[in-house]
Amino acid sequence: MFRNILNKGRRLAGLGGLVAALTVAAPAMAQDKEPIVFGGSIPLSGVFAFAGIHIHAGLTDYTDWINSEGGINGHPVKYVMEDTAYEVDRSVAAFKKISGSESPATYYGDSTGFMKAIASELNSQGNTLMSGASFATALTDNEQYPYQFIPGPNYSQMFGIILEYIASQGEGGDMPTVAFVYSDTEFGKDPIENGKARAAELGIEVVEDIVTKPGSVDVSSEILKLRRVRPDYVVFHGYVLSPINEFMVQMRQMGLDTKFMGTFWSSDKLIIDKMGADADGYMGVMPYNYYDSEESGPMLDALRAQAEKSDPEADYRPTGYMQAWFNAMVWTEVVKRTLDAGKELTGDNMAEALASIEDWDTGGIIGIPVTVRDMSFPVGRIWRVNAEKGRYEPVSDWIHLD
Repeated sequence: MFRNILNKGRRLAGLGGLVAALTVAAPAMAQDKEPIVFGGSIPLSGVFAFAGIHIHAGLTDYTDWINSEGGINGHPVKYVMEDTAYEVDRSVAAFKKISGSESPATYYGDSTGFMKAIASELNSQGNTLMSGASFATALTDNEQYPYQFIPGPNYSQMFGIILEYIASQGEGGDMPTVAFVYSDTEFGKDPIENGKARAAELGIEVVEDIVTKPGSVDVSSEILKLRRVRPDYVVFHGYVLSPINEFMVQMRQMGLDTKFMGTFWSSDKLIIDKMGADADGYMGVMPYNYYDSEESGPMLDALRAQAEKSDPEADYRPTGYMQAWFNAMVWTEVVKRTLDAGKELTGDNMAEALASIEDWDTGGIIGIPVTVRDMSFPVGRIWRVNAEKGRYEPVSDWIHLD
């Protein structure tokens, strides 16, 4: 069922010592059973490296932690990755290399583009379960992507959670209005049509629909459109930071009292670090507790302890770290359920084990028990920036979509 694998240690390559390939192996005491391999296409360089380094840290720390707990049913866990620079071709090559030498049971994909590109090969191999950085709605299509899942709500579900929160803020029978602002990318457009449909079901009027180029661009004409319709809420999607900051600052300068919201990749502390006091009041949907939240639980406490052990000087771990840890938690649960059932670690068996997850207690990573629906975990909470304290604070209960 498993392949004998030698501990290859660390291999460094590239300018400035960039990590090109790295193996995190189990301690010697756990080598009586063959390792279960977690593979990964990780962007330690390139445009997504700001998140990739924390994703890598989360997977590395989780591997160290689970091995300190005895591995999975006595099997040590081995994490093997390649730097992809966030390029699809390099991600595909990394998957082929790691699959050819290590037979990973699970695999972290660095982008929607890669996870779509590799689907045919993943399906034909049939022995690896994949998740990763993407929350793309398309990846929850079980017919096309039977061996892939989303480690949280997909982007359409994130919009659903945001819209349920907005609907709950109506007063005296008046429903708030909303505008959608999103990037002219596949990422940006992903949840928009489903978001419009869900808004209509909830009785929320979408008063404006604005598409921009991603990144720092001139949005003055778009802001004038929003000034005319004066939405109660603007929901951003398809960005990390810019042009969210430009919209917020300029609309407030015009005297608008619009509230601003975003999805996972635009709801980290980066927006606080870059905007300072101007970030105050910004809200995001997050499927996990923030590292510096006041929440606790046995797994969340273990995560914090392991993070501090690995890097005592860092006082915060970004959302990419939390997401990577949760990915590995799900992999562990799926592998354990498959082995407990006496089954081999095939794609079909692991997908079946994933689908069986119901009312799962994540030990504080997520604040309520979670259930898998359509290869995703459709749960989240709305958090708001407290700029004075430099952190996000919860403003809603946990919302689990049916």
